[in-house]
Amino acid sequence: MLRDWNIEHVPLAGESAVRNLRYNGADENFSRRRGQDGAMIQRFVFHNERLLPIEQVRLSPGQSGLLNGWGLFTTLRIVEGVPFAFERHWARLSRDARRTQCPFPFESEAVLASLLEVLRANQVQEGCARIYVVHNLAGHWRSDEKLPAADLLICSAGLPPYRDPVRLAIREHGRHAASPLAGVKVTSWLDNVWSLQQAHQAGWDEVILLNERGEIAECTAANIFCVFGGQVVTPPLSSGCLEGVTRSVLLEVGPAAGVPIEERTLFPEDINSADEVFVSSTNRNVIAASEVAGHAIPAVPGPVMQKLERALSACVREYVEARAAVSGRR
Repeated sequence: MLRDWNIEHVPLAGESAVRNLRYNGADENFSRRRGQDGAMIQRFVFHNERLLPIEQVRLSPGQSGLLNGWGLFTTLRIVEGVPFAFERHWARLSRDARRTQCPFPFESEAVLASLLEVLRANQVQEGCARIYVVHNLAGHWRSDEKLPAADLLICSAGLPPYRDPVRLAIREHGRHAASPLAGVKVTSWLDNVWSLQQAHQAGWDEVILLNERGEIAECTAANIFCVFGGQVVTPPLSSGCLEGVTRSVLLEVGPAAGVPIEERTLFPEDINSADEVFVSSTNRNVIAASEVAGHAIPAVPGPVMQKLERALSACVREYVEARAAVSGRR
């Protein structure tokens, strides 16, 4: 069985000097680098009812949800100025608000209008955006300021840089499937960013997180898929994984494109017999994995993933053209 990633457990390819070069952009022959370097939050941010320059946005220590991580967020891909699959993101935010009992006094049309205002102000055609909802009246250590029940924050950025293909480590006990908050995209994101940082420090691009039963759940910011003889398998939501928007789109467009996708429990040892392994996320669409914890993947990128990638691209194109036609831009 593949073990929890660790630099002592899983030796890295090459010398340490070569490993370090992979993260300062010098080792471009190993893999392609996609996205924009230094994807930073852009100047204009929507905060509650106003569009403001970022230096004028004020968050308060009295916002108890801000300090204890009681909040929600979602990341959207922006294509030709259109937030792809906004409706899916909104449905997940609404569902997660109910699960976490986070105040959610917002209307989708108004939030979409505010998001488009941010994109226009920042002149975003290609990139990503985030919508945050922060519970202001949670627990102790509140202030006596007149705060709304929840803050709404909307910001945009360029696409973050990432490697293609990716090399994946494995971490045991990275997800707790039995938690009542499993699969909720909350702002208390420390476990994810910490796990990713540890993977980067050990020379990996991402890390597969196992749940308490030793099952594969997901990566820190992506869902995972394996291909066995043309059949695509991805962990079920009962694994504790996030119901990713790109994942949900793939589950729909795959069968129509002749690529069957099954939600099924996967264990680390299943990777040894996989023909292809790939991950999906909002910012990366789909990316092949070339290695998992020292095990080389045969097909990189594989034909099944490439077929799904084309189907996803067609879906995005159809969505963007339909929204552009409605807005009168075409």
